[in-house]
Amino acid sequence: MHGDAPMFDRILIANRGEIACRVVATCRRMGVETVAVYSDADAGARHVAMADRAVHIGGPAPADSYLRGDRIIAAALETGAQAIHPGYGFLSENPDFVEAVVKAGLVFIGPSADAIRAMGLKDAAKARVADAGVPVVPGYHGRDQADVRLAQEAAGIGWPVLIKAVAGGGGKGMRLVEREADFPDALRAARAEAKGAFGNDAVLVEKFIAAPRHIEVQIFGDGTRAVHLFERDCSLQRRHQKVIEEAPAPGMTDEMRAAMGDAAVRAAEAIGYAGAGTVEFIVDGSDGLRPDRFWFMEMNTRLQVEHPVTEAITGVDLVEWQLRVAAGAPLPVAQADLAIDGHAFEARLYAEDVPAGFLPATGTLTHLAFPDDARADTGVRAGDTISPWYDPMIAKIVVHGPDRAQALARLRRALAATQVAGSVTNLAFLRALAAHEGFARGEVETGLIARDLDDLTREVAPAPRDLAAAALLAAGLTAGLDATAPFEGFYLWSPLTHRVHLDERAVALTPADNGWHVSGDGWQVLARRAAGGWRIDGRDAPPAVRHGATVTVFGEATHAFAVPDPLDRAGAAGAGAGTIEAPMPGLVRKVHVGPGDDVTAGDPLAVLEAMKMEHVLRAARDGRVAEVLATEGAQVDAGTVLIVLEDEE
Repeated sequence: MHGDAPMFDRILIANRGEIACRVVATCRRMGVETVAVYSDADAGARHVAMADRAVHIGGPAPADSYLRGDRIIAAALETGAQAIHPGYGFLSENPDFVEAVVKAGLVFIGPSADAIRAMGLKDAAKARVADAGVPVVPGYHGRDQADVRLAQEAAGIGWPVLIKAVAGGGGKGMRLVEREADFPDALRAARAEAKGAFGNDAVLVEKFIAAPRHIEVQIFGDGTRAVHLFERDCSLQRRHQKVIEEAPAPGMTDEMRAAMGDAAVRAAEAIGYAGAGTVEFIVDGSDGLRPDRFWFMEMNTRLQVEHPVTEAITGVDLVEWQLRVAAGAPLPVAQADLAIDGHAFEARLYAEDVPAGFLPATGTLTHLAFPDDARADTGVRAGDTISPWYDPMIAKIVVHGPDRAQALARLRRALAATQVAGSVTNLAFLRALAAHEGFARGEVETGLIARDLDDLTREVAPAPRDLAAAALLAAGLTAGLDATAPFEGFYLWSPLTHRVHLDERAVALTPADNGWHVSGDGWQVLARRAAGGWRIDGRDAPPAVRHGATVTVFGEATHAFAVPDPLDRAGAAGAGAGTIEAPMPGLVRKVHVGPGDDVTAGDPLAVLEAMKMEHVLRAARDGRVAEVLATEGAQVDAGTVLIVLEDEE
């Protein structure tokens, strides 16, 4: 495939985020130039910076930019691109867009419009693959949508059944019905939801699988023949959305793998499939994995989000294959040439509020770091903003190991080493899931997360070590607590006691030999500077970063603490008593008033130098100065009274 096969000089990527960056990376290695497209919201995005050229295509809403096929095609023609890679989502499975691309004299890096249409509607797709000898779930996929007919078919299939939108996805238009009496109401609800989501209220009825596993097979075709690149298990889902994927599937037998792979290849060859695609199967795992217990669900006629786990176990760059086959090259290998090497996991890191029900979140990523020994496919950098316009994925964390146990251990380490500040994320949830005992045993099925949701989403309270690390940073005693980094901090007048607030927690730091005693409500730890970094109670301190008025610690979980401005706190505390106190240890640099002076709220009274900065202490109210206890040049402790105003009458 690598010999004299033709190749594009320049392609346009009709997508954004991590998949656009992923495609650029392969194109760079192959010497293919790339053109990015971007909306108003993505002008400074990572994929724009990575590409050789970039074209603005519209407003932030997808309907005004990434779904505007006409503008994308115009951008390709204007920049001299020869082909368009759709990524996934947006226009990747839109046959009308494919036809428009071809009509414009460009190459669509993916399947034909006919192949996409053949698999676009679930009922038609199942009929098509059934004719090719692929097993399908017992169910009714007919055109007669009368309520009575659907109810009769459901009863014939046997309860429980699933009602599913024909044009659906993501769990929309889906209802589980366990009793005949519940069927009419469930049918009405499913139809209404399907109509609102897809503009099509047609449904199908299928047998509900009690212990379902979602196993999919990666296929690749050149329009004539196809091969499979083995399976992925995507059973860990929430709300029908995948969370952690792995390859190969736990418990898979050679016999079952061969049967599923052959079925997937038959489905692909039946429609003359060209490019990367995925055939999804539902598997009854109640009695192990058996070759007579899997059924076709649907085919995704595009590259999948979770394709990196397949790349990890096969050594294949699927994007490279996409480009070469689209450029006219045949499949590079026969089925016998492909083999599985080890095991791989992918975890999807999202900006989302897990305790609030996995609600998408926004925010500016003030800090972002991934482990060096894991693959991190990402479309964002530190400083980027997660906007409300698009999917809030931050990265896909991918690990590979010689077997499942070692790969899972590497996933746990990779998630523990991943650091995100500036937005709430699902990182703690992913860590809990990777540590789940049943998951470790390979007991994966689609109901696992829902069943154990309370345990998986239980909030982890900050440990004393986390609070101590945050307090050290908040007090300015160290510029950072990365135990592997050289010391960049400084000490402030070490004989003095520091008091900081983390949210509403009061934390005190008192001097110790080469460090600090750090204490709070019912706890105390010892923080010391040692060779190579800070240690707290004899263990490496968790990394921590400060961004504005927030300190984030990356301990057993990620904890973000608001650090109130000590001057604001001091002003509020002293307003009623008429005393101005030093809010932190420091040096009195300047005194602006003397006894008897009249002052107005907000007037500068003194300047305190602390934490490498000068802080102006201001009058919290109108009044007259009664006493000045501060002396310029004096070092003072936190809480020292500096100036007293006369009592209010």
